[in-house]
Amino acid sequence: MQQARRREQEPERLETERFAPANRRRLSPPALRTFLAIADLWGLSEEQRLLVLGYPSRSTYHSWAKQAREHGAFTLDVDTLTRISAVLGIHQALGVLFADERVGVAWLRTPHQAPVFGGQPPLEIVTSGTQDGLMTVRRFLDGARGGLYMPPNRLDEAFTPYEDVDIVFR
Repeated sequence: MQQARRREQEPERLETERFAPANRRRLSPPALRTFLAIADLWGLSEEQRLLVLGYPSRSTYHSWAKQAREHGAFTLDVDTLTRISAVLGIHQALGVLFADERVGVAWLRTPHQAPVFGGQPPLEIVTSGTQDGLMTVRRFLDGARGGLYMPPNRLDEAFTPYEDVDIVFR
């Protein structure tokens, strides 16, 4: 009985710990360093970086960047960490979907006809300034990783379906 009660309470406790200041303080510097590296790879302007991060003041952004590069201590708020997490997920999904980083970045910058993008490049949605924009692109790419939405790539086009004789039972 007591174990069942503990298991029921555990998810709530884990959520509290996940957003605890000590955990955010631990995650903030490496998260921002990784964000800065991805922003460099994607060729984001300072304005775009600010929009992705939820539009902190320029002085705050530069302070964070300096502290992150110097492995200093600072604590980002939950919204900013969530935004960075979405960027990391987008970057990871692009790495899974495209063997060449440049092709993934080109996909971000190219207008897309999927209804969710409305003919805009996905990067426009990412840099719209809203957490929802980031999550929209993240969810789209997660779906693509699962085989939804995306047109076949070169590997798919060269795939030869298996025949019954190819299946071996032992």
